[in-house]
Amino acid sequence: MKRKILFLGESYRADAITWMKGLKEFGDFEICTWELQTPNNSKLNRFKRIIEYAFSPISIRKTIRKEKPDMIIAERTTSYGFLAAISGMHPIAIAQQGRTDLWPEGSVLLPFKKIIQKHAFKKADLIHAWGPVMTISMKAIGVDMNKVLVIPKGIDLSLFSPSVNNSNKIEAIVTRSLQPEYRHDSILKAFAILHQKEIDFSLTIVGDGTRLQSLKDLAAALQIENKVIFTGRIPNTDLPKLLQQSNIYISMPITEGVSASLFEAMACSCYPVVSDIPGNQSWIKHRENGQLIEIDNIEMLANELIWSFENTESRNNTIIQNRKFVEENANYDINMKIISDKYHELLNLHKN
Repeated sequence: MKRKILFLGESYRADAITWMKGLKEFGDFEICTWELQTPNNSKLNRFKRIIEYAFSPISIRKTIRKEKPDMIIAERTTSYGFLAAISGMHPIAIAQQGRTDLWPEGSVLLPFKKIIQKHAFKKADLIHAWGPVMTISMKAIGVDMNKVLVIPKGIDLSLFSPSVNNSNKIEAIVTRSLQPEYRHDSILKAFAILHQKEIDFSLTIVGDGTRLQSLKDLAAALQIENKVIFTGRIPNTDLPKLLQQSNIYISMPITEGVSASLFEAMACSCYPVVSDIPGNQSWIKHRENGQLIEIDNIEMLANELIWSFENTESRNNTIIQNRKFVEENANYDINMKIISDKYHELLNLHKN
């Protein structure tokens, strides 16, 4: 009989889909899901979402009685992870999604988030750190590191495959959510500098978010709208082709845990130009296998894009090196098998 897992989290997210798909494929698990129904897209909805969150333990317990899962897993230690911790079920696996999950940093809810995160860590039987940068904050607050599994979910290397791009212009791509913390406006301003210098380029911005219209307006104001393509939200299956058609990948978040988007780009022969923050420093060394850019330093971003494109030999060597790195460290087939085996091990322990 198949073992069943209850997943608490936003099941529509590419990251969550990868996780669940891997567990079905490599662990032969059946997956059922539970998530908050109120979208987090306005002040009123945020308030409604908090109310829904307060009553969610009742709803989760109903789901547990109905679905009878063998195990519960949850993303984000400060939200769904805490709900898993108070569900009364074991075993529990929770995943820290960001560098700390204590976000936004200036939030009035931060002291409360610290309390519920600590409780989630204490109750969890297994804690996922998708990369080494996530373990720093865990160690700092005294998490039992014997419970922590440090491994990314990985990406499907048969879908995200290398390509040859011999274009004589910069063909850049951004695949991050259109939210303020991803600094798309800085990226557009850097490309406006390239435009002023009469350097040819195309820029593809993939995805959706609260900033979509204002970014379109900014591209028009900077007079580069005919060189910028906004695709809107696309199926994840369409992403490899867009990456393979590009030669430079750009990501400028102000905070980062472990970016599957970066691995996808590296697998598809895109040269990475990313923000100089701990989550990216784990994988990228400046001018060795990509570029690290100071947050909101538009001039630096423009100059490093020019350097990246002009230094063809360095870029081509990096592309080969990065594909090898992803094959060795972020192979979905290998990593999801390790994660699935760990879950079976936990279930067997709790069965006895």
